[in-house]
Amino acid sequence: RPAPDTLRRARFDWPQASLDFWRLLYALLKQIHGAKWTESDAIDTQIRFVKSALWYHGYGRPELYRLPSDGSAGSRELLLAFSWLLHRISLLEQLLARNRVKTGDETSVCTCEDDLLNSQKGTTEKAPEYGLEDRVDVRYLQWLNGKLRFQWQSLHAQHQEQCKLLHKIHLFTSGSHMDQLLGHLSVTETDLVRQPENYEQLLQLLESETMQLEAFLEWKQLELVYWQWMETVLDNMAEEGNMCESQDARVEKSGLPKATSCCPWADRLTGQIDRLSRDLTTLHNQLHELVTHRKAVWCEKVKTRGEELQKEGFSATARKIQESVELKLHDLTYLCAPKKKKMHGSCRLVFRSEHPARKTGFGRSVFKEPASSVSAAEVIRELQMREASLQRELKQLREECRERLDGIAERLDGVICVSP
Repeated sequence: RPAPDTLRRARFDWPQASLDFWRLLYALLKQIHGAKWTESDAIDTQIRFVKSALWYHGYGRPELYRLPSDGSAGSRELLLAFSWLLHRISLLEQLLARNRVKTGDETSVCTCEDDLLNSQKGTTEKAPEYGLEDRVDVRYLQWLNGKLRFQWQSLHAQHQEQCKLLHKIHLFTSGSHMDQLLGHLSVTETDLVRQPENYEQLLQLLESETMQLEAFLEWKQLELVYWQWMETVLDNMAEEGNMCESQDARVEKSGLPKATSCCPWADRLTGQIDRLSRDLTTLHNQLHELVTHRKAVWCEKVKTRGEELQKEGFSATARKIQESVELKLHDLTYLCAPKKKKMHGSCRLVFRSEHPARKTGFGRSVFKEPASSVSAAEVIRELQMREASLQRELKQLREECRERLDGIAERLDGVICVSP
């Protein structure tokens, strides 16, 4: 966690706190992205990774990307980025989810929409300096795509094999757990039964997770105070910005010498400046009238040409509109239907037989499905509907690309394009 003294120094943009904040963001973002890291990594490497990760998450403040690569300045900008991560991507919650003790029965499930594009609408147009500078051969991109597909298929096969082994563990340990909602042992519990000497390591991990949860609870109690303090930081930045603007304005006003009776050359200079100012004002008005006239003529030409194109391509435009409307209407029922809360993140797999209710000696059922649980069939249906929607969108985009390529090919003389 950042020291209070580091936060106080960053509020006043002291350079002594910059390196501490770069290292803090580097350690946190490395954990979020599941990568290995060491404190001995070079500071320029850490700064380059932090800038890349912030750009990936949609942080669009250009002042941060202009900070020097030696970490000598910018502690307040880093404080703003750190606070943005706390609010925008739920940084602490993600750290808790990644550092929790694994049972070995988890799987990642996501039935929500991909809002990455929405999160990047406010980003700047220019990419960081460490982006791709040279143009890449399309054949290399095709090779990367094929390699990615092969690795994805291998990962899918390994995941299927893992599910089969997990099913065997759940089936063979059915009825062994004290919690009747589960009814079977997890992978970690099964390994602990086979190797009891590992309980000390597991106990240390549980104690570490408990300490993290206690720290998180303490943070939630003080979170409102932190955001109120951050408001004062933003107020200080706004005041400093206004002071800089007023100073610049005073410098501009004081740049011209005042005309006094004891300086006749100042009177002549002021008169010349006044004449130049009047000439520039007149020229500006003339240019404005000329631009307005030409803009009106151009708009009239565009309007006429648009009417001609509308008459020529009315059928094609109508077909595109019809396809787009059909696509949206097809998804309207799914989008407007009452839905359950979307799932995202890690979920525990629990084995359920066809008859899950267990009876006691008096015939009463003691098994009750948890309210927050979801069956695999429901998740599969959600994913299938999402897949069908994406397939329709992909088909529409391919048609648009094909039409654009056909239009480009028609303007090339002596070139014949054959569709695949």
